[in-house]
Amino acid sequence: MFGNLFEEDYSSVSNSQYGKDKKLKTKALEPPAPREFTNLSGIRNQGGTCYLNSLLQTLHFTPEFREALFSLGPEELGSLEDKEKVDAKVRIIPLQLQRLFAQLLLLDQEAASTTDLTDSFGWTSNEEMRQHDVQELNRILFSALETSLVGTSGHDLINRLYHGTIVNQIVCRECGNISEKQEDFLDLTVAVKNVSGLEDALWNMYVEEEVFDYDNLYHCGTCDRLVKASKLAKLRKLPPFLTVSLLRFNFDFMKCERYKETSCYTFPLRINLRPFCEQSESDDSEYIYDLFSVIIHKGGCYGGHYHVYIKDVDHLGNWQFQEKKSKPDVNMEDLQNEEEIEDPLMILKAILLQEEHNLIAVDQLGQKLLKKMGTSWNKKYRKEYGPLRKFLQLHSQVFLLSSDESTVSLLKNCSLQPKLDFQRNDKQIFKTLTSEAPGLNDSTSCPHWFDINDSKVQPIKEKDIEQQFQGKESAYMLFYRKSQLQRPSEARGNPRYGVPCHLLNEMDAANIELQTKRAECDSANNNFEFHLHLGPHYHFFNGALHPLVSQTESMWDLTFDKRKTLGDLRQSLFQLLEFWEGDMVLSVAKLVPAGLHIYQTLDRDELTLCEIEVADGEDIFVWNGVEVGGVRIQTGIDCEPLLLNVLYLATSSEGKECQQLVESPYVFPSNAEVGSIFSAFTVPIGSILIKNAESTGDGGWTAVPKEDMKKTFREQGLQNGSLILIQKPNDDESLLTKQEKWITSMNEINWLQVKNLCQLESEEKQVKISATINTVVFDIRIKAIKELKLMKELAENSCLRPINRNGKLLCPVPDKYTLKEAELKMGSSLGLCLGKAPTSTQLFLFFTVGSDVQPGTEMEIIVEETVSVRDCLKIMLEKSGLPGDTWHLRKMDWSYEAGEPLCEEDATLKELMICSGDTLVLIEGKLPTSQLEMLHSSGFPKGAHLVVSAAGSLRTLEESSGPDELCRFSRQGPESTFHPRCTWQPAQGSCPPLPGGRRNLRRRHLGGSEGSGHDLALFLGVRRPVPVLPQSLGPGEQAPGQALTGPAAAAQVGWASRRQCWVTRNQVFESGDSTKPHSWECYACE
Repeated sequence: MFGNLFEEDYSSVSNSQYGKDKKLKTKALEPPAPREFTNLSGIRNQGGTCYLNSLLQTLHFTPEFREALFSLGPEELGSLEDKEKVDAKVRIIPLQLQRLFAQLLLLDQEAASTTDLTDSFGWTSNEEMRQHDVQELNRILFSALETSLVGTSGHDLINRLYHGTIVNQIVCRECGNISEKQEDFLDLTVAVKNVSGLEDALWNMYVEEEVFDYDNLYHCGTCDRLVKASKLAKLRKLPPFLTVSLLRFNFDFMKCERYKETSCYTFPLRINLRPFCEQSESDDSEYIYDLFSVIIHKGGCYGGHYHVYIKDVDHLGNWQFQEKKSKPDVNMEDLQNEEEIEDPLMILKAILLQEEHNLIAVDQLGQKLLKKMGTSWNKKYRKEYGPLRKFLQLHSQVFLLSSDESTVSLLKNCSLQPKLDFQRNDKQIFKTLTSEAPGLNDSTSCPHWFDINDSKVQPIKEKDIEQQFQGKESAYMLFYRKSQLQRPSEARGNPRYGVPCHLLNEMDAANIELQTKRAECDSANNNFEFHLHLGPHYHFFNGALHPLVSQTESMWDLTFDKRKTLGDLRQSLFQLLEFWEGDMVLSVAKLVPAGLHIYQTLDRDELTLCEIEVADGEDIFVWNGVEVGGVRIQTGIDCEPLLLNVLYLATSSEGKECQQLVESPYVFPSNAEVGSIFSAFTVPIGSILIKNAESTGDGGWTAVPKEDMKKTFREQGLQNGSLILIQKPNDDESLLTKQEKWITSMNEINWLQVKNLCQLESEEKQVKISATINTVVFDIRIKAIKELKLMKELAENSCLRPINRNGKLLCPVPDKYTLKEAELKMGSSLGLCLGKAPTSTQLFLFFTVGSDVQPGTEMEIIVEETVSVRDCLKIMLEKSGLPGDTWHLRKMDWSYEAGEPLCEEDATLKELMICSGDTLVLIEGKLPTSQLEMLHSSGFPKGAHLVVSAAGSLRTLEESSGPDELCRFSRQGPESTFHPRCTWQPAQGSCPPLPGGRRNLRRRHLGGSEGSGHDLALFLGVRRPVPVLPQSLGPGEQAPGQALTGPAAAAQVGWASRRQCWVTRNQVFESGDSTKPHSWECYACE
């Protein structure tokens, strides 16, 4: 389980033993980050080693264990430098533990690495990625450490600190003879199920007696006969450090599965163990123990995560809590540190403060957040804070939502306490718990607790421990220390105390190396590379800037510190360019296919380069801000030059047109009108066809209507490399062919038809909107609202929905999609409807009531994809006005019938792969617990005959009978819908010979509560697959043992074996046990 953790041969360490299967370690590109404000170091997770990290931190914060390990010098343990030498006596595990503890104490890094330690265990990368049980690791690690320390002065280290004894006694009630047996322990394992807490569990184990009487008498050796006796157990010897393992994980024998016990289980911060020990003359103080570590497991029995709450006995860490400082207003520029960026309240307020009237649409607020932060709300905050609208509603003291929740604004008198700016304040303001209670400065009255979660270390209060009494995240191991153990005053706040000199020197040298690397890395990470383009070396030609000589001579590379201001950069350039005269303007430029174009002028010299959002590798154009080479330069993205390929008829030397197309590259500003092509090529105004650069083949050409000639190239969606065809006026035939047919006039215009379904009065009922495959749905919607002459307010509360050939409205199309992304074909019909389209985290679902589904009668809802099946059912019942709670959901299949039920009511729609546009069916009745229950609840009356066809279908005899019939069964027993004594037996004379001539009858037993499609197949002796997907067997799986044989079918359901068997979900038992509850008798043909 834990690699070869036991297999350390410290007497002879060979090269092959520690070189074999060694992982390749990649050198980190950056040095590890320094410690955070707690001044404590975490441990990096190697993939699945959180359980190891929690245990190692507990041992590290047990100073007696740590110092006892430090007391073993190189003369006893050897040296890590000699581990590759043949016949070297090197004890790897204790040496690596010493080194790790020294790093946790002294090395200035946020988190230490356990790679060298796990290598000494003999673990491979598979072990490091696989999570194990921390209680088992504790025992294995102690055993391995004891083995490794044999022959040293620390041979009794584990025994001295953690070893205790329990005595089990049996007392004869006749003669009083006591028979006892002593056993050792390193940790106490206590029950959690049906126990209120630790003291209750210890009372049951070491106070209450077990009595042997009546049929359970004890044979007394002294009396030499069976007598009454009592059995009890007591703690005989207590160790200095008591480890308690909680049995959180149990096995449910009814369900045949493991589960985690999450009920409330209390444990005290201080416990008196005297009631649980043998009687002694010792003082009570000998039995008082204080809690100092709690290892916590979060998750279920098949996986999860460990972290640990630890009391800092020596006060090595900075146990302080950050206090917030008020500030009237916050802008995005004020958010400089990670703590502020992690606070969504701060971020959202900062965004709103930059908006006019502090008002913005909620959808746009999410987009602004994505633009500013580089990540969406759902990805960064949803898991912790919920959906964005819900967050805004919960903070009504700050945000004001409109009645339809489409817009949000800031309340004028809102009070917000933003976090401190750590980068621009000289000192941090902290509030310690000791300041709340002056004079209580000792560790007992004011203990310093920390939550150590792998690399992260955070201070916590002692009362936070109570949160780990119950739930999926709860205490799993408890560590107590004797209250009598006192620490020397020299150890308080002194991480160097007890550390041997050679490790002190090693850590000091490592810290110096870390500081050097951080300085080098800081310099490298904070330098920007700029490409400077000098204005005097450029001229304006063919719509863009081009170098006078060459790109190499006109461009300079400059490295500059991004933490410096724009003014510093400008001053540095003045010093470099001694020849420069007049104003110097710095602008962000970009090389485009047409040449160099200027986009943005940099101003506000007091801001740093980071604050003005200049990127590494940016092209900077240095000029006077007005003209280049005497030509006034237009700047900005609106006039970005586009390099287009223009097709037109060539002219001969006599000035006549030839029937030959010529392709000529030409540069146009993005904001120029499309009609300017005619004047640029001095041709009469005719028609224009365009083709985007992404289009391939001969198709993809779109004619530009006359009314669109005044639109800009950007509005028409043209990009660099797009093709433009100029055609003569009044020319009915195109110059291009498409599949050997001439394209004529406007017949090839790409368009979509939009119908007004908003139930608003309009002069127009439907309009045609011209578009390309790259046109955005939002543009089509806005254009349709305009051409339908509807209210502009619809732009905020409308959506487009495709209409299928049957006239049904489909799922709304998101505004941000292009027609290509939305898979909309040209000529499609769309409906302009009220309401917003679902967001990327929402689902648009149809639902109907009852299995008799009629197309067009569905209702619609929009829900979050993370909503559970149970909550979705409630929403649908509420919308449809249906009472009661005896309903369940089914997903409609491809044949428009209600399919399999959604049995996992706590699963989310996303987990069940429910997609937008799916139809769910509300079916009355609770979810069936098994397929057999479905069979018996299907309405077959007593005495009815069930026919099994060769195709595996089930029907009553009255419904159908034919040559494909395999066998029949009649229902026997009570008339109730489902009863444990209700059985299916073969009707007399109704079993014709099966394939191979088999028609023998064998008795079968099937568990009613564990029935499934597979069980049904065995029940009925069906050789073909049943029409219901099995629950007990997944696709491609077979039952254990020899329960199934014969040819494979859709779900591996085949012919039953010739042996009697009891089939359940996980196991196969021999039949004949009449004690099986709720058994189902059947006779299958073999």
